[in-house]
Amino acid sequence: MTEQVFSVLNVLDEPVLLLNSDRTIVHANHAAQKLLTSNSLAGLEGQSFVRVLRHPEALRCVDAVLAGEKRSQTDVHLDIPHRMTMRLSAVALETEAPAVAVTLKDETPLLQAAQMRSDFVANVSHELRSPLTTLSGIIETLQGNAKDDPKAQQRFLKIMESEAGRMDRLIGDLISLSRVEEEERVRPTETVDLVRIVQAVIDNLKDRTESADRVFDFQPEAKECLVVGDPDQLTQVFQNLLENAVKYSKLGGKIVLKIESKKSAPRLNSAVWAASIRDEGEGIAAEHLPRLTERFYRIDSGRSRAMGGTGLGLAIVKHILSRHRGRLHIASAPGEGVTMTALIPAAV
Repeated sequence: MTEQVFSVLNVLDEPVLLLNSDRTIVHANHAAQKLLTSNSLAGLEGQSFVRVLRHPEALRCVDAVLAGEKRSQTDVHLDIPHRMTMRLSAVALETEAPAVAVTLKDETPLLQAAQMRSDFVANVSHELRSPLTTLSGIIETLQGNAKDDPKAQQRFLKIMESEAGRMDRLIGDLISLSRVEEEERVRPTETVDLVRIVQAVIDNLKDRTESADRVFDFQPEAKECLVVGDPDQLTQVFQNLLENAVKYSKLGGKIVLKIESKKSAPRLNSAVWAASIRDEGEGIAAEHLPRLTERFYRIDSGRSRAMGGTGLGLAIVKHILSRHRGRLHIASAPGEGVTMTALIPAAV
């Protein structure tokens, strides 16, 4: 192998190992060095492939090519630097002495995406099947035992209305989530005022019966808090966050809303407006906080469904804020309520 070939291999993003007939590594490009050693510039040449990648299927692929096959592939699982699934390909090189090129391609993101799609379909099916089963049972009852019972009919009709509403909310949130994901890479261009948006959401919630006994304490830092954003989507963000605060705050409790300027924020490289919403509810244990924005994740499934939740609200918020180059921060502890803060880059 020439130095020119090695130089070409070193600029590739995928890890590549060149082996001789003894399975000794003749060359490892920079990507392979970075993946398989703690030193990104040296450490693999001259070592046995068996010692570097201790995986029976990987060894089988290399031996199959050394025995005369043109190509052999398999999936291997590595725990460096974290759990990864790699597609290993061993290819025979046309050289005087037997030689093999081994490439490693990270399949983890594709497998995770496939698993997420599978889980999503399963969750949607479950969420729809439950109210449909209830409706089918009620219809059967109304056609049978309750056919001539007006009181039972009224009771069952209320349940049917509730279950139909639950399906309608779920379908609405699924459509919203799909639309948000489609637009996530398209940066908004309109300059909007967070104060006006939040105040409009508060006014809308005050007109609802479930919010009648809540006290909203809105404390914006300035008369105008300008961001570059989609007004409809930002309205949905604060509507979802405020509805959560109303659902889980105690009766007669106060919901405090603040909009404050921050010169910087974690993982954001610009000044931001931090719009926080704090309730006086039961709070959330620390182990649940990282998963709250996952689709269909619920701490108490029965209670959430009873309150009309679909399990998609915070996932929608997360994607909308991602489109606005912002993020959601959630802080809570049992007995101390919940504070949800939308961090959105300030308009320049």
